[in-house]
Amino acid sequence: MASKKGATLRIENEIDKYRGEGNWKKVIELADHLRELYPNNECLANFLSGEGKLESFLEQTPPIDANITKAKSGLVEANKYLLAAANERDKQAIVVLDAHLLLGKLHYAIGLYEEALHHYQQAELHTLTEKQLPNRSLRIVAESYAIKGLCLEKQMPTSKTKYKLAEWHDQIIKCFETAGDLTLVYLQEQDKMTMQMQNGAATMTSVNNIGSYSPQPINTMKNVGSILETALQRAPFLHLQAGKAQPAIDRYRSILSAVESTATQGLRLTLTRQLAEVILRNMSEAEYKSPDAPPDTFGTGNLNRRLNNYAITNGASESPWKPKKYSGPNMFVPRNENEEIILLLLISEAMAVRETVLSQSPEFKEARLRAFENATAVYDLMTVVVVRWSQVELLYESFERAMKFSHEEVHVWTQYALCLIQLGKYTHAYSVLQIVAKLSPQKVMPCLLAARLCYEQINRIKDGIEWSQKALQREISNPQGLQSRCHLYIGIGHSITSANTAIKQDKVHHTTLALEYFHKAQQCDPNDHLAEYYLAHEYAINRQINEAMVHVKISLNLRAEHIPSLHLLTLLLSAHKQYADALHLIDSVLEEYPDNLNFLYVKANLELHSLGGEEALFTIKHMLHMWRTLYEDQTNIDCNEQQSERRSETRSVFQLYTSEMSDKDSSSLHAQSLAASRIEQALSEVASSLSSFTPKPGPQRAWLLQLHIWLLLTEVFLVLDRPEGATLSLQEATNIFPLSHDVMYTKGLLHEYKAEYAEAKQCYQNAVSINPSHIKSLQHLGLVYHYLGCQRLAEKTLRDAAKIDPNSHQTWYNLGKVLESLGEMETANDCMATALEVENTNPILPIMSIPVTFE
Repeated sequence: MASKKGATLRIENEIDKYRGEGNWKKVIELADHLRELYPNNECLANFLSGEGKLESFLEQTPPIDANITKAKSGLVEANKYLLAAANERDKQAIVVLDAHLLLGKLHYAIGLYEEALHHYQQAELHTLTEKQLPNRSLRIVAESYAIKGLCLEKQMPTSKTKYKLAEWHDQIIKCFETAGDLTLVYLQEQDKMTMQMQNGAATMTSVNNIGSYSPQPINTMKNVGSILETALQRAPFLHLQAGKAQPAIDRYRSILSAVESTATQGLRLTLTRQLAEVILRNMSEAEYKSPDAPPDTFGTGNLNRRLNNYAITNGASESPWKPKKYSGPNMFVPRNENEEIILLLLISEAMAVRETVLSQSPEFKEARLRAFENATAVYDLMTVVVVRWSQVELLYESFERAMKFSHEEVHVWTQYALCLIQLGKYTHAYSVLQIVAKLSPQKVMPCLLAARLCYEQINRIKDGIEWSQKALQREISNPQGLQSRCHLYIGIGHSITSANTAIKQDKVHHTTLALEYFHKAQQCDPNDHLAEYYLAHEYAINRQINEAMVHVKISLNLRAEHIPSLHLLTLLLSAHKQYADALHLIDSVLEEYPDNLNFLYVKANLELHSLGGEEALFTIKHMLHMWRTLYEDQTNIDCNEQQSERRSETRSVFQLYTSEMSDKDSSSLHAQSLAASRIEQALSEVASSLSSFTPKPGPQRAWLLQLHIWLLLTEVFLVLDRPEGATLSLQEATNIFPLSHDVMYTKGLLHEYKAEYAEAKQCYQNAVSINPSHIKSLQHLGLVYHYLGCQRLAEKTLRDAAKIDPNSHQTWYNLGKVLESLGEMETANDCMATALEVENTNPILPIMSIPVTFE
């Protein structure tokens, strides 16, 4: 008798083991064995046969609408066994309960949703006590709640009143939330059991000292299953569908704060990304509520809990139907929506990168594509987020990691190039864009981006024209709506080349080509403000002021807030000597863009020439105050050049006319200016190593802005006959960047004002040695040579200046004075006449002071 009872117990233990592992073939075999040897256990045998046949069928044929017909024929035998078990009401209550729950699952699989709900009602699912359950029972109950929710979704309530619909909706969500919690509990228990079994196997191996034998890993749960996966994701989705963002966010947080299990690792990638997207789309700063901080479970009152495998965070989680949550000291809790979104996306990215497939073998193609799509979905969302908050360094680090699994993936390479551009890594970005252009041989945009980099940042104008022409060829063969832009970019390249060319024939040739392509761009898209702007710009450079005025007004009609067009119109008004109108326009712009230092600089120059130095002095004082407001905090923190650039409405501020200023990072139109800035940078590095000079902390762009404000102030003080003020402001500029050619030029002005011509000559020569195209230094150097009696040297210097910029009236006037002293009166008269002619169309600042723009 005892042996019979022991045999029964052994079979039951084996049955529990195989059920937990999902080995349904063995379960069915043992059920048949149990039925033959122990007829009294037929109820249990029927249940096991029905369960085994149901689960083994659904493993091969998931319970979806497309498989309903197949399920109706394939589950007949399982239905028979489970009904037989369910009808044995007086024998085994637990077996009968589980039979009804599995019958609900079976009827859901065959599309009989009312029957499924009937069986859950028979099992009294909604009244089950929250008590400790075996793992297999946990899964059955979790699936039952999930299927009940799915069936309710398909069975609308008969009464369509608002109250009934709300009640029905709440019942569905409750089912899915309970199913989700039970699923997490089940998976955590599965992981705990697996770990215990692995530890046991390892211990046995160590005891037996079998060196050559490596134990097989314990069979972990193969899959969470489509039903349970749906249960985890469905509740927050239904909250969102009802327009309730906060409950959805709370549910996501509840799931993600549960202790992670092996089976949910892939699902957590989806959930973290979805939560980040929900917060981004639905939560404003005012509406956002940060997650509740978990209590410190390592306090004295929780000493015993420290010994548990999983920490328990609150009283509610002590319910056996609630999953264990992460807790502990010093846990990070996001304080605002920005922190939480970035944290979620970084977690998503870490999981996505972990799951990527590096092998390029054909058999891994499907897995590789699936993993890549998951990763790119995270990267796209992260791009939207971090760019808005100027955290591009995070994005750069992510794309650096993405490179290892993004072989020939154009989308990621393009994003990487844009990220590098944003960070100011222009040479690297250019190399990446070359690869992007090869990977997408029909795309126009990579070619235009490469051309823009060549023009705007790395000063490879010829390459920029070639890229623009390649873009035009691609556009013609495969139209993408960018023909106007292609013509425009080619025109910009020729315009820059013309400005950089001293040979008159070449200058005329490139100017003609520039105008031709700008006209083509305008014809392709008559509503493009940029085409009109560049036509105006090119006419203005060539002193065709009336034509330029026509086109800049058209540009502003097309886009009234276009800053470069407003800047150009201001300079054109000053060329017509309409200083009052130009000042009125600047004041109007500054009302809209009060921190536009570029316009404040133009305003100060206009005031200096038309109203006097005192008004200019007031404007410069305001510029220094504005600089302090915008940039002073950057000098004390780690901030890159691109972040510095975005602090003001004028990214281009003091990327001013390159004949007068040289910003080492500026969008310079002159090749000579870029070379000058590199020389200045090299000299500064040498100076810092050989002397006590140390560069200012923070982004150099911000300091260069202040440098040029001090230099302008110096010139204003000289006009006002206040050399003491000029000396002090020049010293401030020298402290920032002592080896700048602009600083040396301004020092020369101060010496020239004091009639210290030898010292002035030395300063101007130093400036010209760094930047040979610096017009003002050449003009004043020629004048100083004249004062010192070196007339032929003065003549040569001024003629060199005239070759670089033939439209500067100051050059021709100075040359006329030198030739007059040499007795060449006729030539001197011609120079004076030329000076008078070009001065009539001379703007307050050179047209080239407006940096190249693509927006």
